[in-house]
Amino acid sequence: MNKEILTVVEVVSNEKGVAKEVIFEALEAALASATKKRYHEDIEVRVAIDRKSGDYKAFRRWEVVDDDAENVKLMGGLEFPDRQVLLSEARKTHPGIKAGEFIEEPMEAEVYGRIAAQTAKQVIVQKVREAERAQVVEQYQGRKGQLVSGTVKRSERSGVLLDLGGNAEAVIPREHLIPREPVRPGDRLRGYLYDVRPEKKGPQLFVSRTAVELLVELFKLEVPEIGEGLIEIMGAARDPGLRAKIAVRSKDGRIDPVGACVGMRGSRVQAVSNELAGERVDIILWDENPAQFVINAMSPAEVVSILVDEDTHSMDVAVVEEQLSQAIGRNGQNVRLASQLTGWELNVMSETAAAEKSAQEEQRLQKLFMEQLDVDEEVARILVDEGFTSIEEVAYVPEGEMAAIQEFDEALVAELRRRAKDILLTKAIATEEKIGDAKPSDELLAMPGMDEDLAYLLASRGIVTQDDLAEQSVADLMEIEGMTEARAAELIMTARAPWFAQAENGQQETAESGKDVNING
Repeated sequence: MNKEILTVVEVVSNEKGVAKEVIFEALEAALASATKKRYHEDIEVRVAIDRKSGDYKAFRRWEVVDDDAENVKLMGGLEFPDRQVLLSEARKTHPGIKAGEFIEEPMEAEVYGRIAAQTAKQVIVQKVREAERAQVVEQYQGRKGQLVSGTVKRSERSGVLLDLGGNAEAVIPREHLIPREPVRPGDRLRGYLYDVRPEKKGPQLFVSRTAVELLVELFKLEVPEIGEGLIEIMGAARDPGLRAKIAVRSKDGRIDPVGACVGMRGSRVQAVSNELAGERVDIILWDENPAQFVINAMSPAEVVSILVDEDTHSMDVAVVEEQLSQAIGRNGQNVRLASQLTGWELNVMSETAAAEKSAQEEQRLQKLFMEQLDVDEEVARILVDEGFTSIEEVAYVPEGEMAAIQEFDEALVAELRRRAKDILLTKAIATEEKIGDAKPSDELLAMPGMDEDLAYLLASRGIVTQDDLAEQSVADLMEIEGMTEARAAELIMTARAPWFAQAENGQQETAESGKDVNING
């Protein structure tokens, strides 16, 4: 029997590639379980197998529990008296023992026979599975964020199961599959390993076919210059299965980054496209100038003019009328991808619409300067033509820049700056007085997420009550300095909560009223 134990350990270890110690522990657990079954009491058994001879011994064990333990006090004694002993009792025979340690006594072990073998088999199978899953996690933990390749094992409603080889399987969740891509058992697929989880059951490796990172990794694979560091990928955006844009730049002036990524007769970009179910990929030349980068990203549409608004982090992009639909793309695809790639909000319009918008903006600014600076139309037009867009710019732009305007002399420059500063000072004083006079309601002050400074600032803008705040939009609150979109939305939703509760109560009352009518009927 002892030799049989050693033989089982040797064979299973070699066949399954699991450490012998894992098999020994499984056999010990199986023999302990078989030994326990001979007793009616809820005892605890430990079996120790000699790793060299195969001999084994069994021990009955009791856990030492502190007399003052919470469970002991709560239960008025030991919770499991057949496998526990109080510390005070244990120290009568084992003076140095501590709570949490065990007292053991030798006992007769179950013979390694049919029952023990069956139990051992079940435990070994479980241990082997756990060991294999642990090996898979260990093997792929360092590959997180890389490409993996496998064969489609089966396709389910929840996703696709990939066989990566070596007992490793990965799942591509349904939401990470390219829409309308035909996937059949036996197909070879590449994916981006985005997560590795050491779960006891279910999938452990998670792969994506829709991640932007998959596009980037495929280009690294197909374009050697990227792997060598001669070309750098600066960003990417995807509409999985339909279209993608990827921005590149060269670190070597002798290399054309776009041409290198396209490849001879488009071979490199075509290889990436084929891997992504025919997804069309635009290679975009990155530029440190945001406006030029946007112009490149709008390809294949040709940009006629572009207006940058740093404050709103947006750009008005004008294209010729014939290319407007191409610039926007089907369902806004082209402009959306360009916006994601560049990080700017893009407003695409025709050349005519852009000219009209520009003319309206010029008229607005001229009227602003004429009214607030008290100047004639000619002076206001010159300020607009020179690029001035606010009273603040007139007041604080370097004096030399204004003096360089051909139509202005020193006296006019000084007067314009003085008037602009007076206007700003008057506004600041009025704002302070308004803030000082306005007081928020107690309800607004007590609202969750609100602080006193913000409440008084809101009150100065006419938002005094919680209902006033509920009527605002996120754009309204974004005018407050330091406000974020997330906080603005949260404050508004909190303010509207009583409205929702009232509406829900109203619906409930209506429903209850309807029930009464039916019953009476």
